[in-house]
Amino acid sequence: MARRWVLAGLLVVAGLVSSGCSWADLPRFGWPESASKQGARMQYFWSASFIAALIVGVIVWGLMFWCFIAYRKRRNSPLYPKQTKENLPVEMVYTAVPFVLIAIMFYFTVSTENAVLKLDPHPDVKVDVTAFKWNWDFGYEGTTVQGTNQEVHTIGTSEEIPVLILPNDSTIEYSLSSRDVVHSFWVPAFDFKRDVFPYPEKNNTDNRFQTTLDHTGAWVGRCAELCGTYHSAMNFEVRSVPKDIYQAYIDLRQKVNPATQQPYTSSEALAQVGKDHPECKALCSPTATTTYPLATDRQAKTAPTPPANVTGNK
Repeated sequence: MARRWVLAGLLVVAGLVSSGCSWADLPRFGWPESASKQGARMQYFWSASFIAALIVGVIVWGLMFWCFIAYRKRRNSPLYPKQTKENLPVEMVYTAVPFVLIAIMFYFTVSTENAVLKLDPHPDVKVDVTAFKWNWDFGYEGTTVQGTNQEVHTIGTSEEIPVLILPNDSTIEYSLSSRDVVHSFWVPAFDFKRDVFPYPEKNNTDNRFQTTLDHTGAWVGRCAELCGTYHSAMNFEVRSVPKDIYQAYIDLRQKVNPATQQPYTSSEALAQVGKDHPECKALCSPTATTTYPLATDRQAKTAPTPPANVTGNK
């Protein structure tokens, strides 16, 4: 019997080791680290659900193994254990408990979903996100470029990844639309994805959502809806910076660059902010640090080499 218990213990340890789990994953239980408060709310729900499921599993497993041991066949015992009729109280408990668990899960599912999809009537920043084959156009509502009546826009090209600069610890509202086909706005670090439709009002879709970024950083964004030939190259970057850095960036984007006599581009503004704020470092990199433009040459034989500054999720 002692050898059996040792073997069972070794099997449990081997299962834990071979699963690839890390103590760093606790208490997330495999849920990725989120960059937004909404993602953190989903992670809390996931962790609580995992713990509840684990508790139920341990109880069920305990009852099973208790039956295996208590009612196992012994020497000189009958071939089958003693048979009993139905036990109404036990059956009622086994029926009622799952209903209670389902009701609790339903309540927390709805409350979490409502919290994630809640729209603050007065967000700190509003961004117009326009998808097109095969890139992104980010417009900052409430801004005006000097000498024009146009708002500030960051538009990606085949040679440059668009970088969406946002203030940290602020409520950001995204309004999604498409110029052509259905795309999908997906930032894995947000734990959130929403399809981008042309004419969302005619498709009866809610094209708005909000996030509150709770720490600075840069995260890759992707199109998650197969949209054509260069779908895989349709990447972008979201960068959360301190509020003063964000304001300095927006102020420059609304001005004319004396060197070019043209409005500051995103990369020019970031480079200038980096000079004015040396503490900004990588957050003020003129180009994306989490991804890079993919080859659009269909005849290319090799993949492009990542730039030296790209260190994140490509």
